[in-house]
Amino acid sequence: MVHPKRAITRDARTRRPKRPTREAMRKPRRRTHHGMTRGQTRMFKHILVPIDLSDKNARTLRTALMLASQSRARVTLLHVVQHVQHIPIGEMRPFYRRLVATSRRRLAEAAKAFAAEGVSVGTEVLVGEPAREVVRLAMAKKADLVVMGSHKVNPARRNRGWGTTSYKVGIFCQCPILLVK
Repeated sequence: MVHPKRAITRDARTRRPKRPTREAMRKPRRRTHHGMTRGQTRMFKHILVPIDLSDKNARTLRTALMLASQSRARVTLLHVVQHVQHIPIGEMRPFYRRLVATSRRRLAEAAKAFAAEGVSVGTEVLVGEPAREVVRLAMAKKADLVVMGSHKVNPARRNRGWGTTSYKVGIFCQCPILLVK
């Protein structure tokens, strides 16, 4: 026996399903505990948030937190310590260790806001060229979205801004990028 609410009513003449009544259209859909309606899929499951640990990241972090909360996504906060070119990493190992330790502490502070909202958050600190490492980690972690800050480009100075990290990530990354200005 078919449950009466699940039965599909059909128009007797055309044998096509009938349109829902106005009452059914007005009836609000029941929302689950995380604000999504039943049957609705999450837009993002994993959001990568590369930050440079400056004071300019507050807006980027707020945007990522809002998106992660709405879609119940897990977040990875990333900082890339810029590798000094033409100097072997081995020669500067103590220097990089100090930078990585400081970066981990600062990322842990940023992660507290996400954890306070119930968002699953992890942190990563890498050494290398920032754009390359962001793209690599996005692919390795199968990120659905990269949320990163970007400075404003002055239209009067057209040749400036094409070599920025956000531009390079936008070109080479396989997932969507949200630039926060």
